[in-house]
Amino acid sequence: MRFTSEQRLDDGVLERGFTLDGIPGLLWTPASAPAPLILLGHPGGLDKMYPRLVARARHAAAAGFAAATIELPGAGERPRSAAAEQAGADLRRALEAGGPVDDEIVDRLVLPLVDRSVPEWRAALDALLALPGISGPVGYAGGVISIGIRLAVVEPRISAALLFAGSFVPRALFEEARQVTIPLLVLLQWDDQGNDRRMALDLFDAFGSAEKTLHANMGGHTGVPAFEGDDGNRFFVRHLK
Repeated sequence: MRFTSEQRLDDGVLERGFTLDGIPGLLWTPASAPAPLILLGHPGGLDKMYPRLVARARHAAAAGFAAATIELPGAGERPRSAAAEQAGADLRRALEAGGPVDDEIVDRLVLPLVDRSVPEWRAALDALLALPGISGPVGYAGGVISIGIRLAVVEPRISAALLFAGSFVPRALFEEARQVTIPLLVLLQWDDQGNDRRMALDLFDAFGSAEKTLHANMGGHTGVPAFEGDDGNRFFVRHLK
């Protein structure tokens, strides 16, 4: 891991940019240390997602958590995948046509992303936990929800997850969801027209966790109520502190 930038935000949070094997990332640490770590999942490039990510990180820091994220394959500064872009275009056409989205399109779009992303997240976790001021246990918060499912199954250092039910999930990931046993808080936007509400509810039912909570709110994809951030902090305080 190589740090590439550093700035102190006005609330005292230290923000540092880094690269890890050529993958850009961001780390936010509160003034109090050592701090448990929350990995911030997201669906796009860091530049595009930065306003939302920094707001989430600062909110987590106010509760005593460090937060970190990395850029997804094919997003932001990273090389594009022709196959992923074609699958994304096919998904948009299916949604615009108003019909059901074929499982084959979802598989082509999501499964390669999960297969590439999860080892990168685990490598980032190795590097982050070796830093002074960062401690376990670790939480995962955000999307893409399929990435969160795979991480919850294969990464024993993740003790709890707050998942955003805002993306299509391959059927193969439903079987992996049955293997998830850590505490979960799942957020669902009831009127998210770009996603399948029935699928999100079926996925929640599939999770194998003994402790799982679903928060469903009215509104579209980006309309998650601000109070969910407070509930998310309370969730992580219970399970990471």
